[in-house]
Amino acid sequence: MTSLAERLRARSPATINKLLGELTDLEAAALETDWDFWARPNQLPPEGDWTTWLLLGGRGSGKTRAGAECVRRWVKDYALVNLIGPTAEDARDVLIEGESGLLNICPNSERPTYLPSRRRLEWPNGAVSLIFTAEEPDRLRGKQHMKLWADEVCAWSPKKPKMGLMMESEAWDQAELGLRLGNNPQAVVTTTPKPVKMLLNLMEHPNTITTKATTYENQGNLSPKFIDQIIRRFEGTRQGRQELLGEVLRDVPGALWRLDWFDSLRVTADQVPELRRVVVAIDPAVTSSESSDLTGIAVVGKGVAREMATLEDRDGHGYVLADRSLKASPHGWASAAVAAYEEFHADLIVAEANNGGDLVEFTLRTVAPHIPFKKLHASRGKVVRAEPIAALYEQGKVHHVGAFPELEDELCTFVPGGSFSDSPDRADAVVWALTELFLAAQTEAWAVAV
Repeated sequence: MTSLAERLRARSPATINKLLGELTDLEAAALETDWDFWARPNQLPPEGDWTTWLLLGGRGSGKTRAGAECVRRWVKDYALVNLIGPTAEDARDVLIEGESGLLNICPNSERPTYLPSRRRLEWPNGAVSLIFTAEEPDRLRGKQHMKLWADEVCAWSPKKPKMGLMMESEAWDQAELGLRLGNNPQAVVTTTPKPVKMLLNLMEHPNTITTKATTYENQGNLSPKFIDQIIRRFEGTRQGRQELLGEVLRDVPGALWRLDWFDSLRVTADQVPELRRVVVAIDPAVTSSESSDLTGIAVVGKGVAREMATLEDRDGHGYVLADRSLKASPHGWASAAVAAYEEFHADLIVAEANNGGDLVEFTLRTVAPHIPFKKLHASRGKVVRAEPIAALYEQGKVHHVGAFPELEDELCTFVPGGSFSDSPDRADAVVWALTELFLAAQTEAWAVAV
């Protein structure tokens, strides 16, 4: 898909000069902010009768600009066009003040006045945009909207998980209830997709029109350094289909983990309870060349079980606190593991004895001579080791503190009888950490060195 501007750019210099030379100064100036001229077709509101325009886009695909331009178009005809970002910082830094935000894309004659203390934008023609966030869903209760821009909805906080069940976003529930003013209430939803229940339901709704935008389509507007970094990281991977192509990644048939398990039980740092134990697990790369695998480093804790708590409130759960996996020399990954141990006040570092355990211990002790270390012996294959850990996730007993996209992608591509797409360094580290926290008493033989 190409824009009118891109099609014009493909013409000869003589043709471009001729066409632009026919414009008046006023017309030429207006062309600079004419979104119909600069936008690709998938960045323009779709035709037809719809309530929600869902624009799924890869990173840097231009979805934020499309959402902002849709708001700019709407406020010319509607008095109340509201905004919802994942957090207050996101709303300010992306939707309003960002490079593709409303203050930067509007010409002077259309630029709104931003009143942060009142959480609103006031437009020159009298229209108003109230600013909401998904982290404060109660502020949306009872509010009404003629039009609405909801950004990065897959990053919105879900309702508090209950007994491991996936819950939808309370902010979206309230936003939908308030989308009722005027003769044609509509919402534009811009997001990098994830297979969360809210998004899947929205895609299946008969009044939703879904369009997609890819990172590749917008390369002309992105820095070469960004393009090189993001494509080098994601191209050719399963996760790249989400982050570059804007695809919704469904579960891999037969995989031990499901994506919705992470989202339904994800927590923030301030929701982590008192932890009884914290371990750092290392899955070391065998070599340290440029083509070597990552060294998996995971920090995982186990919450203190409360004897008199109700079933729903009882803890004793696992909390994946950090993924510090990296590609480094032995001294580099040992230093990273020790730094994680100190940062999270861990009790122990563990590593697989069968995969360079002696080397891990020796390398760690060159960095921190007295650090507690335990070698774990793998008497069973990866699948057998991973199955009881996957069961803990399925039972709602493991929470990710924040998002770990690369780790979660590795876990969700692990199919018994098959294999990971690449060496599962991050996943192995998490499996070892949770094995130590939950299953150590059931294992055959452990060699401990402290």
